[in-house]
Amino acid sequence: MRTGRTGAGVHGHGEGTRPPGGQGPLGAAELGREPGERASLVQFSSAFCQPCRATRRILAEVAEMVDGVEHIEIDAERNLELVRALGIEKTPTVLVLDAAGRVVRRAAGMPRKADVIAALGAAV
Repeated sequence: MRTGRTGAGVHGHGEGTRPPGGQGPLGAAELGREPGERASLVQFSSAFCQPCRATRRILAEVAEMVDGVEHIEIDAERNLELVRALGIEKTPTVLVLDAAGRVVRRAAGMPRKADVIAALGAAV
């Protein structure tokens, strides 16, 4: 996924992104609900984040298009321990999780729909 505002792309852990600070795979306990059977699009948002609204819409559309994929939105302000453990520095940040709950891609900023779909290819 590329972000329209920062130009940052989605990276796997081997491509210079920070691994989830000793955190193992993410499951229902960390996410607040069951992850998708095939993949999950996890969005970290905050209350006054305008790009978070558009990101929510994009991720919900993609999750609806692909069987077994769930969109999970997490309030960054209410989940500071998880935010710190995962190295989330701004909102929106999107994590693409595979079926085992491992982070396979991440991006900060509002993604393009085509980039979200492409990133899912690494997870399913």
